[in-house]
Amino acid sequence: MALATVGLGAETKAKIPKVAGAGPRSNGVRQFAKALPFIGPSMVGVALFLVVPVIFVFVLSFMNWSGAGPFTWAGIQNWTSIFEFDNAAHSLGVTAYYVLLNIPLQTVLALGLAVMLNRKRRGMAFFRVLYVAPYLSTPVAMALIWFWVFQPQSGAADRFLGIFGITGPAWLESSLWAMPVVAAVNIWQYLGFNMLFFYAGLQGIPPSLYEAAQLDGASKWSQFWRISLPLLNPTMLFVLITDVIGSFQVFDTLYVLTSGGPGTSTQVMSIQIYNVGFQGTRYGEAAALSVLLFGVILIFSVGQFLFFKNRTTYEY
Repeated sequence: MALATVGLGAETKAKIPKVAGAGPRSNGVRQFAKALPFIGPSMVGVALFLVVPVIFVFVLSFMNWSGAGPFTWAGIQNWTSIFEFDNAAHSLGVTAYYVLLNIPLQTVLALGLAVMLNRKRRGMAFFRVLYVAPYLSTPVAMALIWFWVFQPQSGAADRFLGIFGITGPAWLESSLWAMPVVAAVNIWQYLGFNMLFFYAGLQGIPPSLYEAAQLDGASKWSQFWRISLPLLNPTMLFVLITDVIGSFQVFDTLYVLTSGGPGTSTQVMSIQIYNVGFQGTRYGEAAALSVLLFGVILIFSVGQFLFFKNRTTYEY
């Protein structure tokens, strides 16, 4: 068609009928129709197990339901109740405290380990496997082991300190030490997992960039700050997004170690949702707490995306 219209005037070209379905929109529809049989099952799964439950929880946050009786409309009563009676503000503060204890230290240590294990020396593969090993175990099993370690007086931690004549604190029974202990356990378990992502990111940086920097007289420290760290921004974004979401949703490890105690010093949002919903059978209020937590996570996630938007490059 393009060859046939060469040299024709504008009026003649206008008389040539357009081939039906030859536009870019039609091509896109055809491509989508070809891909639909392959992505269809996944789309159904996402709709049934993600989209529908999210919509249901949002609607439930405006309803009263005990789990067995009928649904009744509550309006904004659930939302006022979670702040007035369910200590939502306190639980959010405790959750934020846990995130602050967990994310910065875990990220810095994981990045440092990745830099150390990125060296071409014998035995590095063994240490990479060693650091990842805790992640391969279930959080509940690891939490039980650490619960025995930090038991007051009879735990391994207090016995070790007793060798030096030091009386250990009441670890998990102390409102001062309980949350740092939980954060330390989480850092220990997920440190190697995050290290793998940073290690993969370092492996993807072209060696020629470091060679050129060495020729210019750049030190190792300068190479890290001016080459490694900027080019690790895509990895950093992924690690921070997943870690922040996981930290805001922490439940299993914390529930086994403290169950939200002592008092309410470790009562994060997930434990509060569990207490209100499954123990108090106030599923409308539990849904409101869940939507509130979802909103907070969404705000932090969008904020991180915006922060890295102009600081991230995917081409070297």
